[in-house]
Amino acid sequence: MPSLVKFYIRHALIGFAISAVFVAGLIWQDVMGLGHLMTRNADGILAAGMLWFFLGTIFGGAQTGIALFLMHEDEDRDDDDDDPHGGQRIPVHVPVEAPRRRHL
Repeated sequence: MPSLVKFYIRHALIGFAISAVFVAGLIWQDVMGLGHLMTRNADGILAAGMLWFFLGTIFGGAQTGIALFLMHEDEDRDDDDDDPHGGQRIPVHVPVEAPRRRHL
């Protein structure tokens, strides 16, 4: 399996794990009566599963994006940045000829 696919699956699973903890916290804290509705209703398990899945897609995407941005910073740390970048900014005079105007 390509490393990019492994990277995406790993971070998507992390996002779904975060989603499971988040949904469990919502039910346990009974935020706005959500825990009461899900535990006392016959379709509460379906609602909790749908909430977990959709929040998992959001958290998985966010986790993957964060990992991508942080991966770029990790690669920069490995390089030796002792060399100056961007030059010395010494002004240089470059002669430029202006186009001549034609008089009618």
